[in-house]
Amino acid sequence: MAVSSLLRGFAGSRSRDNEALRREVLDDFEQAGIGWIWASDTEGRLVYLSEKAIDCLDRDADELLGQPLSTLFEIDRDNPDEKSDRPLNFQLSARNKLTDLVVRFVGKSDKPRWWSLSGHPKTGPDGSFQGYRGSAKDITVAFQRKLEDSRMAEFDALTGLANRHRMDRRLDSTLAAYKTAKRACALMLLDLDKFKYVNDTMGHPAGDDLLRQVGDRLRAVIANRGEIGRLGGDEFQVILPDVDDRGELGELADKIIQMLSSPYQVEGKRAIIGCSVGISIAPYDGLERDELTRSADLALYAAKNGGRGMYRFYSAELKDVEQERQIMLDDMREAMEQNHLKLHYQPVVSTADNSIVGFEALMRWEHPEKGNIPPNHFIPVAEDSDLINRLGEWALRRACEDAMAWPENVRVAVNVSAKQFANKGFVAIVTQALAETGIDPDRLELELTETIFVGDLEATEKTFNALKHLGVRLALDDFGTGYSSLSYLRSAPFDKLKVDKSFVDSCTQKDQNSAKIISAIIGLSDALGMDVTVEGVEAFDQFNLVCEKGAKYIQGWIYSKARPQEDILAEIASGGYRIEPSGPDTYRPERRSVFRRIGVIHEDHRYEAVMRDLSKTGSRIEGLVGVPVGTGLVLDLGGGQLVVCEVRRSADATIGVEFETPLINDGSGGLCTRHRVSPYALAAAGMPLTSLPPGNYPNSMLGGDGQKSQPQFMQVTVARS
Repeated sequence: MAVSSLLRGFAGSRSRDNEALRREVLDDFEQAGIGWIWASDTEGRLVYLSEKAIDCLDRDADELLGQPLSTLFEIDRDNPDEKSDRPLNFQLSARNKLTDLVVRFVGKSDKPRWWSLSGHPKTGPDGSFQGYRGSAKDITVAFQRKLEDSRMAEFDALTGLANRHRMDRRLDSTLAAYKTAKRACALMLLDLDKFKYVNDTMGHPAGDDLLRQVGDRLRAVIANRGEIGRLGGDEFQVILPDVDDRGELGELADKIIQMLSSPYQVEGKRAIIGCSVGISIAPYDGLERDELTRSADLALYAAKNGGRGMYRFYSAELKDVEQERQIMLDDMREAMEQNHLKLHYQPVVSTADNSIVGFEALMRWEHPEKGNIPPNHFIPVAEDSDLINRLGEWALRRACEDAMAWPENVRVAVNVSAKQFANKGFVAIVTQALAETGIDPDRLELELTETIFVGDLEATEKTFNALKHLGVRLALDDFGTGYSSLSYLRSAPFDKLKVDKSFVDSCTQKDQNSAKIISAIIGLSDALGMDVTVEGVEAFDQFNLVCEKGAKYIQGWIYSKARPQEDILAEIASGGYRIEPSGPDTYRPERRSVFRRIGVIHEDHRYEAVMRDLSKTGSRIEGLVGVPVGTGLVLDLGGGQLVVCEVRRSADATIGVEFETPLINDGSGGLCTRHRVSPYALAAAGMPLTSLPPGNYPNSMLGGDGQKSQPQFMQVTVARS
């Protein structure tokens, strides 16, 4: 018995010593900062935390203990190694084992703190959950270093925006998640216009500074609506989740273009660039990243080739614009050699007596196969190559030659691109044209835009002085459309300002300030002793308004469209030095003459018809006979664009319809619907196959044979006339 008692006493003593040693080791472990111990109760509240850990967070124990663990810490989403998208609260509620989980302290602290958290759920003898027991350690320094390394790998060092790698990864994950949820995602591609010119004339450091400012402006416009990235060079990308409203996207693109076109201060100099935007929307324009990006890229090229400084939505008819651009360049070179390019002349008329005071030379290209190609299609392509200098020199010489056949008091105006103006040989080209044609320098007017002020201002001023020394006149075109500065008028010797057509188009609308702007420009010109021409006047309501505002010279269709030299000479020969204004009483900018084959859906039948006129609120359609007034229809404009409308007029095979929801600007002068509808969604809703646009639809989505009634209208064939 004595031995047994002795052994039990020894064992008890050893147990007490082991317990003391365990406590001592644990205390040393906590005090050394090697790691900390924590515990939670069954409700997930923090019930124990090492004293050193509390000190690390710079908080009092009573501010931490008793608080739910999920309100004190959160999983850091910026952790490049974190694969789980489950929040901490979920993992605790699911009683998952935690292994080196990186969490961030979300309470008040002088500086951010990150911990590595491990723990396991503790169960009692009866299997009941008793809370968590775990360890933690501070990894703030190491984690911040990892974040910085990750940021360098995923963010552009120059602008701080996401780089191509991060944007690709973000777009992939967004599209994958949204595909199953049937959610939309818009993608914008942005390209800076004339950035290369700034880079070449002002140097790469100036270009870098400009790109940083572009990044700042994009952040201000986009804010938290999406993620912005710089893909490289002067190309940017914006991902906009859950946006498919093309009206909203168009307004945003317009705002981006305006913001990025505002002048920049770079190294004490003024720089001006532009921006073109291409837009695609998932799932309509692509479901995968490559497909959606290519759609946006095609839209971007279309915007650039359409005149720059605009946006375009992707549409199925867009082709490989880069390939078309090269074809157009080749065709343009051939057109110059074959004399297919012509100059037409639009008169500038004095409102005092309707006499012609000058003509503006406007380039026309009648392609032998493609017909008339608008200048806003081929001039930007020429500006991207050296061909613009050849085109400009040819136009200048031809205009001077043609003007010599007009009365001596009639001037000729010739447009000059910024690239031409910056050409070191430009003044010599003007001098040679004057000498060889014999025209009086005062009869030649060079029309310039504010883009000539980009780059070397000293060289620009030198060119101005040389041109004024020759005696030619200078006009500032498109005044007020960009960010025209009064400093231009103070420092540059302009003889004339030209009020842009965009102000005239909206000058009679009550909710616009265009009339006040026109009045201000005319008053400014008078005060500075400059002439002013108001462009784009088409109707008498515009004509009367601008005349009331003091317009002395008008250029627009109300007097005449641009005409070839032979027409001008014939009119001059018959004594036609004056033109009486002639046009509609009211300007209607929204009406467009079109010839567009569309689908017309009525009940469970689809008809083919032709759209002849189109406005934001309605259309004239030909090809259906016997459609009563008041009939509800759905127009299929293609690409998922469905327009609900009602027939307002009906005669023979022609109907006039009014749209339930107005169309919006598509960025290229056309109109489109705000939203699009997937044909699969229509099929799933029970729309019969005969009423759907052509396509391959799963049988499971189609109900019956889709034939429920007889057609109510007669369809007739409409030919282009």
